[in-house]
Amino acid sequence: MAKVTVDGIEVEVPNGSSVLQACEAAGKEIPRFCYHERLSVAGNCRMCLVEVEKAPKPVASCAFPVNDGMKVFTDTPVVRQARRNVMEFLLINHPLDCPICDQGGECDLQDQAYAYGADSSRYGEAKRAVKDKDIGPLIKTVMTRCIQCTRCVRFSAEVAGTPELGGTNRGENMEIGTYVEKALTSELSGNLIDICPVGALTSRPYAYVSRPWELKKTESIDVLDAVGANIRVDARGPEVLRIIPRINDAVNEEWMADRGRFSFDGLKRRRLDRPWVRKDGKLVAATWPEAFAAIATKFSALPGDRIGAVAGALADAESTLALKDLMAAYGSANLDCRDDGAAIDASRPEFYRFNTTIAGIDEADALLIIGSDPRKEAPVLNARIRKRWTQGKFPVGYVGPRGLDLTYPAQHLGETLAALEGSAFLETLKAAQKPMLILGRGALQRPDGAAVLAAAWKIAVETGMLTAEWNGFNLLHLFGGQVGGLELGFLPGAGGKDLNAMLAGGVDALWLLNADGFDPARIPASTFVIYQGHHGDAMAARADVILPGAAYTEKDATWVNTEGRAQRGLLAIFPPGEAKEDWRIIRAFSEGVGKTLPYSDASAIRLRLAQASPVFARVGEVVRAGIADTTGPAGDAGAVNTMPFVLPIPVYHQADVVSRASDVMAQCAAIYGPAPALAAE
Repeated sequence: MAKVTVDGIEVEVPNGSSVLQACEAAGKEIPRFCYHERLSVAGNCRMCLVEVEKAPKPVASCAFPVNDGMKVFTDTPVVRQARRNVMEFLLINHPLDCPICDQGGECDLQDQAYAYGADSSRYGEAKRAVKDKDIGPLIKTVMTRCIQCTRCVRFSAEVAGTPELGGTNRGENMEIGTYVEKALTSELSGNLIDICPVGALTSRPYAYVSRPWELKKTESIDVLDAVGANIRVDARGPEVLRIIPRINDAVNEEWMADRGRFSFDGLKRRRLDRPWVRKDGKLVAATWPEAFAAIATKFSALPGDRIGAVAGALADAESTLALKDLMAAYGSANLDCRDDGAAIDASRPEFYRFNTTIAGIDEADALLIIGSDPRKEAPVLNARIRKRWTQGKFPVGYVGPRGLDLTYPAQHLGETLAALEGSAFLETLKAAQKPMLILGRGALQRPDGAAVLAAAWKIAVETGMLTAEWNGFNLLHLFGGQVGGLELGFLPGAGGKDLNAMLAGGVDALWLLNADGFDPARIPASTFVIYQGHHGDAMAARADVILPGAAYTEKDATWVNTEGRAQRGLLAIFPPGEAKEDWRIIRAFSEGVGKTLPYSDASAIRLRLAQASPVFARVGEVVRAGIADTTGPAGDAGAVNTMPFVLPIPVYHQADVVSRASDVMAQCAAIYGPAPALAAE
């Protein structure tokens, strides 16, 4: 540790820290444009100048290392004048278009020019102009505003792993862009908007829509993948206008995937905003009492074992619990939350959680990926893996389709698990101190899914991934509602039928709660279907009764991410039309049929959640621990067939009902197209 005195305040900072970090430890604000805590140091904006004792001139604090006994001065006449001069240079060519700039009101350049700049400029020459770059349907560029801080270049290369941005020319003629004009291919490209300190890179869907002070800001959770990124939903009136990430170092750091960020326009399209009942073969608009009466009439004529329920990938924990309790009141054990047919053994949490935890990736020293493409399934988690790879000594191998670009080097071990037999990579895992394995949920959707799960667990045991201090077995889920159902035990009870048995004619009435993970054509024509959800996707067209629910931005709800961390999202806008919060719909129906559920407000149902699983008693936290019992899940590890693994998300931008309703995501899908056929090795 080095002792540094900053403006008379003595602080201790780790050796190798920068002067800027020492100043922040002393509580001093240092202006900056190029410096970012999660990117490499560039030192090219010079806004962070400070005085250091015995130094001949002001130094750039972001790139100057501390020494023991160093004395730093952050607010002297020399420092103030130096910052004014730097700001004057930055503003020489910056256009005076703040009134029409989308960054206005939350622009670092505006704020720092006011706080640290001079009150006038000496330059009267014409400003330069730079041609805007077309880098896709998500990012709007006004490159005349660019101050060449190179944050975007470093983010693309270091965090996203897609080094497509760079600088051409030198000096005043330098321009940032792609060398050959094309759309950015990263699934994390929206983060360029957040890190750009000026208005050079802004959101194209949000262009000229509103000012930040007009927006109501609500904290929530991104459920369009299973990472559970912490987000802020910005709305005006009844409409969501943008979604941006919040900082949570344990989950998403400060990044967010593009699908969750830009698909919000799908929240207002193809929405279910009133109940519907099928009469004479056609769906007709109905009232809530009429819809409930149609369900009650059907249920009253059926024994409990002929009624079933399926909770889908975007179902929140409260509604899943309410539906489970309702089915219990009818005497039905026909439940399943695996609407994609994944063969998940939920008898122990270790079999279906990301046990290493997302933050635990930083400690791992070897990785095996089976049947998964983390870049498409969980882009933020993939960035965490890349971050660990950049630190060195982190071999990665994967079993799956050839030619995957994971944004970091990975050894292709084969297309089937059989290719691992005798593989040298297994010896690499055994030699590692903290090896980890990521099994894709899509790998469990195969007919031999249970065998794949058992085989992956066996590999984890044999390579030393499961110890009293470390659990390296991880199942990577796809959406934010999938783990909550497993935690609540929304699975077949004694004598109950699973999804496949229900779709094979095992039930006469089927309640689908946001369940869109299977082909509706699999439902027998004679089955009475209740669809409860928020979008008129394919499943709604098959329903006999439609109950309009609320999307994730329209309710106070609890979600569980892939590592088993319960998190709460808050209501940002109200559901459209007559749509209601999902658990309240189920509660109202139960009261109407005389099977009233024992909770009538949010606090009561959350108490019931905490009783159902300890996960919901520690919201926002996750317990990482080793494992003592290495007994594997049900399934024959030797029964894995030779079928190659197929990835579950062929088109990243249209993987769920919200993004499929989004015009922005449709543009992205048209530009990027389906995943190309991967070339043979």
